[in-house]
Amino acid sequence: MLNYKITDREFNLFRDFIYKKAGINLSDEKKTLVTSRLSKRLRHYSLDSFKAYYDLLTSPDSASEKQMAIDLLTTNETYFFREPKHFTYLEKEILTQWNNRRTLRLWSAASSSGEEAYSLAMLFDDMLGSKPWEIFGSDISTKVLKKAQQGHYLQNRIDGIPKEYLQKYCLKGTGEHQGTLLIDSKLRKRVTFSQVNLKEPIRNVGAFDIIFLRNVLIYFDIETKTKIVNQLIDKLQPEGYLFIGHSESLKGINERLKTVAPTVYQKI
Repeated sequence: MLNYKITDREFNLFRDFIYKKAGINLSDEKKTLVTSRLSKRLRHYSLDSFKAYYDLLTSPDSASEKQMAIDLLTTNETYFFREPKHFTYLEKEILTQWNNRRTLRLWSAASSSGEEAYSLAMLFDDMLGSKPWEIFGSDISTKVLKKAQQGHYLQNRIDGIPKEYLQKYCLKGTGEHQGTLLIDSKLRKRVTFSQVNLKEPIRNVGAFDIIFLRNVLIYFDIETKTKIVNQLIDKLQPEGYLFIGHSESLKGINERLKTVAPTVYQKI
């Protein structure tokens, strides 16, 4: 098996590619990641260099391969009920006071394989009872969205799910599915997933009362971050809420928002 090595020039080609396509800034430290993740595509096509793969990737009829490269180069780390203080705030400060007659809409804007969206769906179903709600999850990667739509996870991924929610909303796999769990169909019907590239103009998603945009802004430069945040604010209802990751900041780009809790903002 060939041991592929990427040159600085080749690395810069892929760095420019993913920045133009997804707005993601790859640091020099990501060179090993790019090498390991794209090597499988070189082997798939029996290519002898990353430049050859880049040429194939940027050819006119390579839409599916472009998506494959995007899937490989985007990071998708997530788990159920991540950053629990956000769920506590959502429960105590928003859901307990929700008395609007229209449907409550939430967007999980970097939903990865769906754990965040389904965590929110469990909380919504538990807190809102018969009140109407819906959750929309999106990601740039079609690979993780396919997994999200299935709602089928390994049991070692369930840490963080409250015990009562496990019993109420998760079906334990048996036989060939032992060691897995399936999100109950009544929740899966209330959550929809679709591909959205946050860097591109966002259309046909409607308006939302709450947007979760957590642990994705760290991958963007200030210009891209500003563009994305402003686009999402446009999609918020008046006085709607935006949640970002605890390691992230909106410093300098939050003129239309007020801080209501750490990393929780409300549209002015």
